[in-house]
Amino acid sequence: MTLRFVTTRLATLVVTVLVSSLAIYGAMFLTPGDPATLLVGGSRQPDPRVLAAIHRAYHLDDPFLQGYWHWLSGCLHGDFGTSLVYRDTVADLITARAGATLALVGYAAVLVLTLGTAIGTLAALRGGRTETLATTLTAGAMAVPTFVMSVLLIWLFAVQLPWFPVYGAGEGLTGTLAHLTLPAVALAMTWVGYVAQVTRTAVRAELRAEHVDTARSRGVPERIVIRRHVLHNASGPIFAVSGVGIAGLIATAAVAEQAFGTGGLGALMIEAASKQDMAVVQGVSLLFVVVFVVINTLVDLVSAALDPRTAQKGAR
Repeated sequence: MTLRFVTTRLATLVVTVLVSSLAIYGAMFLTPGDPATLLVGGSRQPDPRVLAAIHRAYHLDDPFLQGYWHWLSGCLHGDFGTSLVYRDTVADLITARAGATLALVGYAAVLVLTLGTAIGTLAALRGGRTETLATTLTAGAMAVPTFVMSVLLIWLFAVQLPWFPVYGAGEGLTGTLAHLTLPAVALAMTWVGYVAQVTRTAVRAELRAEHVDTARSRGVPERIVIRRHVLHNASGPIFAVSGVGIAGLIATAAVAEQAFGTGGLGALMIEAASKQDMAVVQGVSLLFVVVFVVINTLVDLVSAALDPRTAQKGAR
């Protein structure tokens, strides 16, 4: 992994965050009328004095770039503004909801990594009907949207088989695991399919590689061949798609949170959007973008460390 590759990826991260933040801030000015009405709730007509106060607080009378820089610099210092709907700072709202989203995404990420790699590896090693069945099931999982999977899981495991609760985030370790199991499964299934498919392909390719045949011809035990020569060399693409999948979980967590009422950041953003609370929408959106881009950058760097050819291609 070259210094040029690392520098390029970090520069891309910074540029992506800046462009995204500019789009997030500018979206408020794309709607007709006074942007201050969105911050106080566009469905009602506020007092002119309230609008004037909002203009001063959010620097809406400043030139666009000056107002944008004031908002962005505040975000960099942890000040995302104040919600006029929830009567609280956006930072406090995010802090109160972040734990639920982190627990849900973490649970789903574990499912993606364990189930995806296990199914893909088993399919590649066993072949035959096992591979056909695994390929069919994972392809089906990839085709089902998260909200459809949520409905199916609620119907099966809450209505027909009342095994799991379907609302709230739960309390304590046992309660949290019970409440988050169905939303985590619904959130993870699509990416389990992707990881399983990539794992199967990568392991299949390594099984046909010349170095594997050489190791077998030298009498190396099969379990060592699989572990050191097959799985180790297949780890690059598997890690890459797993990292992208975990970043994708953050982007789609709002769907599962709304379906199961876990009350995370995604649900907060949807609620704020419905109430036209733009300060909250902007703060949560910026946080999601930053986390998504940072994870993708880390995936690129680790993938390049696992497979130096990736860095050579990316630096060209």
